[in-house]
Amino acid sequence: MIVTPLYAGLLALWFLLLTLRVVQERHRTHIALGDGGDATLARRIRGHANFAEYVPLALLLLAILELSRFSIYVIHVLGIALLVSRLLHGYAFAFRTQFRFGVFWGVLLTVVVLAIEAVLCLYQAYRGHLVWFAT
Repeated sequence: MIVTPLYAGLLALWFLLLTLRVVQERHRTHIALGDGGDATLARRIRGHANFAEYVPLALLLLAILELSRFSIYVIHVLGIALLVSRLLHGYAFAFRTQFRFGVFWGVLLTVVVLAIEAVLCLYQAYRGHLVWFAT
């Protein structure tokens, strides 16, 4: 595997930056648990949590496709799209108060990447099933 670790590493660095933004806001507001009704802290928490909810599955599917020797070009396109989607979404939540472009396109691209990965994984499973029965 040579492609997935690249995107996993880049996304991990972005996740750490999103984490830092939450920690900074918690320090500024002296809110240790929850969001305490602070709108900025709530946005940063959701941006961070949304990343944690979607990225692991997307990277897992990407790794499965790479391990099953799917086209490296397709893997790169999916990895780049996932990275861009998460940068847009995270930036909208952790660095801005209003950035609808980032939220909309970040969510849309993430969902499209997951849908394509899911379909390609099912295709790989189907192909493998046919090969298994042919032997």
